[in-house]
Amino acid sequence: MKILTLVRQVPDAEARVKISGGHVDLEGATLVIDGMDEYGVEEALRLRESGAAVEEIVALAVGPKRVEDALRTALAMGVDRAIHVETEEKLDPIALSRIVAQVAQAEGAGLILVGGQEADWDSQALGAATAERLGWPQLTWTNELKVEGDALTGRHDVDDGNESFRATLPAVVTTQQGLNEPRYPTLPNIMKAKRKELRKDALDTYGAAPTVRVVSSEIQTRARLNKMIDGKDPQAAAAELLDLLRNEAKVIA
Repeated sequence: MKILTLVRQVPDAEARVKISGGHVDLEGATLVIDGMDEYGVEEALRLRESGAAVEEIVALAVGPKRVEDALRTALAMGVDRAIHVETEEKLDPIALSRIVAQVAQAEGAGLILVGGQEADWDSQALGAATAERLGWPQLTWTNELKVEGDALTGRHDVDDGNESFRATLPAVVTTQQGLNEPRYPTLPNIMKAKRKELRKDALDTYGAAPTVRVVSSEIQTRARLNKMIDGKDPQAAAAELLDLLRNEAKVIA
């Protein structure tokens, strides 16, 4: 079985971003692998290490030249080879799913691992759209995963808690925090990653085009209320705080 794992490159959680010309400007920002995608890379490696019949692990990234850095990190973690569909075009999850599905078919992948929610689009659509294109089952928000022959078993989160599942491969799985703890690449593996295959493909090869275009962006800010609460009467102060949070800050219902 081949495993295809998607890698997205996004700003670090502590990075400061700015808007230029109505769009997010990432110049100078610290960029990393999307955290949820990193769980997918780690899980692919752990499935192979657990004894599952994993023939090869392939990382896929779609984006500008700088995305190579994220793929090199995945290779240093232990992925066998990488595919980079290089483009400056900003693809939404539905357009991106077209590429993921085509690569999976061309590579003969039996399992696709993608992050449960992309940080750049703040969307959960990629896994579902990819599964729909391929006609494969989809398991979302997994926190435990095992391969048993041609079946996939594990547990995943649902609205009322979590439940066990069993599905026949091939399948699409979305990953999340709690599934594993991603490893740090070691220096020897970082050096080995430089010699691993990183194939470049053109976007035209896959016939994908954005279905959604970003016309402008803005950074949301919330002004401080600077409300002072008199604490002489604790009960009255608590009631006033609750009223402010509910009716002015609107952070509770």
